[in-house]
Amino acid sequence: MSNASATHPTRRGILAAGGALGLGAVLAACGDDDARSGGSGDGSGGGAAKSGPWSFEDDRGTTVKLDEVPTNIVAFTGVAAALFDYGVRVKGVFGPTTTEDGKPDVQAGDLDVDEVTVLGNEWGKFNVEKYASLAPEVLITTTFDTAGTLWSVPEESKDKIAELAPSVAISVFDRRLTQPLQRMWELAESLGADMKAKKATDAKAAFDKAAARLRAAAKARPEIRVLAGSASPDLFYVSGTNLSVDLEYFKALGVNFVEPSEEAKKATGGWFESLSWENVDKYPADVIIMDDRASTIQPADITEGTWKKLPAVRAGQVIARSPEPILSYDKCTPLLDNLAEAIENAKKVG
Repeated sequence: MSNASATHPTRRGILAAGGALGLGAVLAACGDDDARSGGSGDGSGGGAAKSGPWSFEDDRGTTVKLDEVPTNIVAFTGVAAALFDYGVRVKGVFGPTTTEDGKPDVQAGDLDVDEVTVLGNEWGKFNVEKYASLAPEVLITTTFDTAGTLWSVPEESKDKIAELAPSVAISVFDRRLTQPLQRMWELAESLGADMKAKKATDAKAAFDKAAARLRAAAKARPEIRVLAGSASPDLFYVSGTNLSVDLEYFKALGVNFVEPSEEAKKATGGWFESLSWENVDKYPADVIIMDDRASTIQPADITEGTWKKLPAVRAGQVIARSPEPILSYDKCTPLLDNLAEAIENAKKVG
């Protein structure tokens, strides 16, 4: 199991299985050089291409300065998908991009995966030579820790990667969803996106409406307990809410979450608790939200009898969760609406 940072020897495992909940065992268009945004004037979120010097201070406190607004952008797949929603195109991506059948991965959003250069189609895979061939001007990804570790950039090649282009990191660690959403908005705007376009403003308004709906649902149904889970062949993971951007925000809106014991979370830096399938019923829950990434086992494919006997499962009260949400208002709005609907309609079974 590869590590995201040498200073955090269990970081990969923690994020894979727990609060970033995901990869499993403990586990876009490729535009012309002058096309950084959709810029068609059709309200699609693109704006007129910017020119002149560019600078952006990221969430590590690092300021990247370039003589021109970058057009040769390489980004983690989920970040590229968020920028795409605002009309900003990237040349290359790294991270889960396509599934085994060639379809877009859930983290690719609306990206045209056939029109971007894929440098690695899973977490931590990164073809440095192919990256160099793109003549990258900036690399953009997220960070899940206080050290500013670049998400999905391999430890063994990070220095070579850093020599080719500066990097920008948006933090998704221990903060509410609205913070990285705003930072991605600011980043897209700096790259030439028209944030006054109808698509962008409508998406923001829809998000605010969905947030109000979830707050109202949680207030009306405080008895409904929600559990955030992730499945691997050998273990079931129950996430705590204190470090994940989506769960922290949902909790702030009033959602009543199941919380793993503090003692159990200590071994994972506070992210989650791992349970054997025999003990999957440890925490009663009325609604279960499950990691939707392709690297985890999806609810329909779980064969464990103990899972099938859970009251929430028997009641059909299991929905998807995106532990690495695409940080655009358009993609985050359904996460709020789906959870609100589940709480509104849930039977008390846990």
